[in-house]
Amino acid sequence: MLRLPRPSIRRPFPRQLPRLPRTRAGQRRAVQVVMLLCVLALLPATWLYVVTGDRLRTAADVPRTEVAVVFGAGLWAGEPSPYLAHRLDAAARLYRAGRIEVVLVTGDNSREDYDEPDAMRAYLTKHGVPDGRIVSDYAGFDTWDSCVRARKIFGVHEAVLISQGFHIRRAVALCRAAGVRSYGVGVDAKHDATWYYGGAREVFAAGKALLDVVFEPDPRFLGRKEPGVARALAAAGER
Repeated sequence: MLRLPRPSIRRPFPRQLPRLPRTRAGQRRAVQVVMLLCVLALLPATWLYVVTGDRLRTAADVPRTEVAVVFGAGLWAGEPSPYLAHRLDAAARLYRAGRIEVVLVTGDNSREDYDEPDAMRAYLTKHGVPDGRIVSDYAGFDTWDSCVRARKIFGVHEAVLISQGFHIRRAVALCRAAGVRSYGVGVDAKHDATWYYGGAREVFAAGKALLDVVFEPDPRFLGRKEPGVARALAAAGER
C-alpha cells in the first residue's frame, strides 16, 4: 500500500503582546503618550461644555421662543421610542404653557417603512399640539444636518432645542455653528442601558461635532427652502 506523505501543518507564529519599555525613561515616555491621547480624546467634550455653558435651561425657565426643535430618537414598531416620547412630551408642555408657538420635528425618513417626523407629528397632536403648529423636516439624518436645515431650509434663526441631557450640549453647539441662536432643554431620562450607551457615544460624537463645526460639510440632503415655519408662525399670529 502506497502511503502518501502527510501534509505539514504550519503553525502560526504566536502573537507577542506589546512589552513595556524596560528603561525608566522609556516608561515615562509611554505614560506621557497615554496621557496625551486621553487629553486629545476629551478635548471635544470639553469644548462642548465651554461653548454651551450659558445656553442650557429647564422647561420652567427657558425664555419664550417662537420655535422649538425636537430631534428624532428612533421608533419602536412605528411609534416614538421612550426617549423620543420624553422629548415630545417636553415640547407639548412648552406649547401648552405658551412658551413656544411652533414645533419643528426633524428626523429620518430615508425609507418608506421608517418615518420619524410623521410619528412625531402624530404623537404631538395626541398631546395637544395643533397639526398646523407642527412642521416636519424629513431629512434630519443627524444633528448637524438638522441644525443646518433648520437655518437654511426652514429659516429658523432662534429656537429652543429639546433632547436628552447627554445630547443637548452637542445640539446647541452645532446649531450655534449653523447660525441658529438656541437654548437647550435637556429632558430627564431613566439611567438604563440606553442612557449609558448614549452618554458613552457622546464622547466620540463630540469629536465628529468639532469636525462639523470646523469644516461645515453640506447636509446629506439640502433641497429647496420650505415656508412651513413662516406659515405656522403667521397662523399663530392671527389667533
